[in-house]
Amino acid sequence: MSDDLLKKAYEAVEIARKTGKIRKGTNETTKTIERGQAKLVVIAKDANPAEIVMHLGPLCAEKKVPFIKDASKEELGAAAGLSVPTVSVAIIQEGDAADLIKEIAAKLK
Repeated sequence: MSDDLLKKAYEAVEIARKTGKIRKGTNETTKTIERGQAKLVVIAKDANPAEIVMHLGPLCAEKKVPFIKDASKEELGAAAGLSVPTVSVAIIQEGDAADLIKEIAAKLK
């Protein structure tokens, strides 16, 4: 995955956090995807243990939710406005990030 796409994903998370709505952490992300509310999911590649996020990719694919799996948990946590790392974030209301999310989703297809 390109660094450019990853930067856009972090940017989308930051913008959605300020102007829309996001959910942080594996449990919240999983629920959001299952309910069909997720617009974009960003998953950390350095989750430890890796098993805690392994189900998210297949779940996103099943529900046709665009997802990025190359994030670092530190950067993802920072983008989500947390002082601690997080292994996954789901954007549920795009806010001002709507166009950016559409662009990311188009590039992931």
